[in-house]
Amino acid sequence: MNWFYRHLVRPVLFAQDPEDIHRFTVEMLSWTGRNGLASDAAASFLQAPELPVEAFGLRFPNPIGLAAGMDKDGEAVPAWEALGFGHCELGAVTWQPQPGNPAPRLFRIVPEGGIINRMGFNNAGAAALAERLARWRELGRWPRHPVGINLGKSKVTPLDQAAADYANSLRVLWPHGDFFVVNVSSPNTPDLRKLQDKAALEEILCALQEVNRAQATPGAPAKPILVKVAPDLSWPMLDEILELALARKVAGLVATNTTVVRPHTSDPELQKVYAEVGGLSGAPLRQRSTEVIRHLYRQGRGQMPIMGVGGIFTVADAWEKITAGACVLQIYTSLVYEGPGVLRQLVEGLLALLGRHGFRTLREAVGSASAEPAAKTPAAAQVH
Repeated sequence: MNWFYRHLVRPVLFAQDPEDIHRFTVEMLSWTGRNGLASDAAASFLQAPELPVEAFGLRFPNPIGLAAGMDKDGEAVPAWEALGFGHCELGAVTWQPQPGNPAPRLFRIVPEGGIINRMGFNNAGAAALAERLARWRELGRWPRHPVGINLGKSKVTPLDQAAADYANSLRVLWPHGDFFVVNVSSPNTPDLRKLQDKAALEEILCALQEVNRAQATPGAPAKPILVKVAPDLSWPMLDEILELALARKVAGLVATNTTVVRPHTSDPELQKVYAEVGGLSGAPLRQRSTEVIRHLYRQGRGQMPIMGVGGIFTVADAWEKITAGACVLQIYTSLVYEGPGVLRQLVEGLLALLGRHGFRTLREAVGSASAEPAAKTPAAAQVH
């Protein structure tokens, strides 16, 4: 399946504009999600074996999920289960609908397995997403795996009103998501990363937890809320976020978002693409995201569950992040480069590695390579 995609399908797709292909792919998956026979057919070829994980108070059928950004408006929700994902994260969604940044805003770095995007939280808004998710439930097409929703700030909302903006989105989407991710780390909304400051983030978390408590009932408990961090933060800033997350009983951290740092290259064509403004994802992000996961796991002494994302292409990449401290993983760029068969390959490979290393469950492997004391690593700007 992977060979067929890489050698026959991908060349055709990559000959076209990246955003056009993204739009076409989501439309095709939306059709698959509405069609039971098509979904069953996809699942028969692509369904991953069971490798259950319990994290954030939820049960995941396998540890590989879909990262935010692929399905911003929840158009293909049932299809992600058919492709074998253990969960999906929709969004980022904002309270106000917005078109995002001007095109072109999506760029491939094919020789290095990377993508640069400056989409700018283009989405139809929280109310529209809530309506679509309600419709999937009415159609009986809701997936059995956890569905997460990534919450961003509306571009038009001033930073000092960010907490209310996030809270409005959570209020309308609360009935539809199994977990929620606070996105204060995208580089594509002006000044958004300033919300990673401890005081600003605490205000947002307090507002979200207030909504969470107000919506909860004995039959519908409060939802897990996670915080997604940037890979470009210094260790002290990450420590502040970790300290706040533990104090505010955040369910977990997502490490990491895309990076604004670019790898060195002497290739003039690559230099031209890397000069594009936006967040870099994929293979060039792998090492840094793993470093952040390892640091957070060690500093938190394993008390803060971590969702690992960034440059997971191979089983070795996935294993590296799990043994660094991530209990659940997400992919995006490798799905673009390797095709849907990558899901089954990753889960099967993890099952084999568990047996090879003598672990009975994935939980036993989490953080197994990060047992030593926290390293005195320089700030983020010095390690790239």
